Amino acid sequence: MIERKQQNLGKKVSIIGCGYVGKAVANYWYKKGYFVTGTTTREEKISELESITNNCIVTTGENLQGIETVIRDQETILVSIAPISDRQVDAEAYAQTYLPTAKNLVKALENNSTVKQVIYLSSGSVYGDKKGEWVDETSPLDTDSEYSQILVDAENVILGLNKETIKVCLLRLGGIYGPRRELDKRIGRLTGKTLPGSGENWTGWIHLDDIVEGIEFVHEKGCQGVYNLVNDVKLTSKDLCNLICDRQRLKRVSWDGSKPPFSALNARVDNSKIKQEGYQFIYPDTLI
Repeated sequence: MIERKQQNLGKKVSIIGCGYVGKAVANYWYKKGYFVTGTTTREEKISELESITNNCIVTTGENLQGIETVIRDQETILVSIAPISDRQVDAEAYAQTYLPTAKNLVKALENNSTVKQVIYLSSGSVYGDKKGEWVDETSPLDTDSEYSQILVDAENVILGLNKETIKVCLLRLGGIYGPRRELDKRIGRLTGKTLPGSGENWTGWIHLDDIVEGIEFVHEKGCQGVYNLVNDVKLTSKDLCNLICDRQRLKRVSWDGSKPPFSALNARVDNSKIKQEGYQFIYPDTLI
């Protein structure tokens, strides 16, 4: 295993955060022949990454020295991070995850001469409540929500990277679904329950395969700037739940408009910019 890994002389790429998305990208890049370095915050996760990375580093975004090690001699850095929790996390956990990682990465890049590209994964939730209106990459962002403010602050840190030699691309993802996160199963578990909110907020979704392919697309093309990576499906939460429940012949979800919804997003997110670059979605209008 070690000898085979040493023989891999492909492009050097690092993935900061090998969770659901990061592992999928690592697997894709590893099979493509890249020399893949991945990070995890937990020692027990190393065994999961050994077969899809050439090098695995245990570190957190708060560890500047760890980040410096991760990006050393690399060409491309993918930042794919999220708070670690089995429950809904609070804003403090967001702040401890996104901001230190963004700031330490930018700081570490000050003295790095090999990195030519940074791809940063953000969220379409930064658009907030636009009353169902259409939004694109130039639309104002939500700073009313503490969660969104943190995401926006982290975006600004990354986009403020001032090195002419590095291309920075930021992808705002829709809600993620795919293997082990199928919407039929996730929403099916809510059958007959009452959820907070009216259900009239608009949602945006993206399949894991499209995230992986979208990342490789901007990577290969050397895209810079901000792109929305969401599919073509435009449904409210209520319509989505009705669709999923009806096709499984389950009792529909109910809604309590006296309580705030889980999601801060209420906008139809335009994906035309990345399409104009030439990206073709694998699942443009399929929800599974």
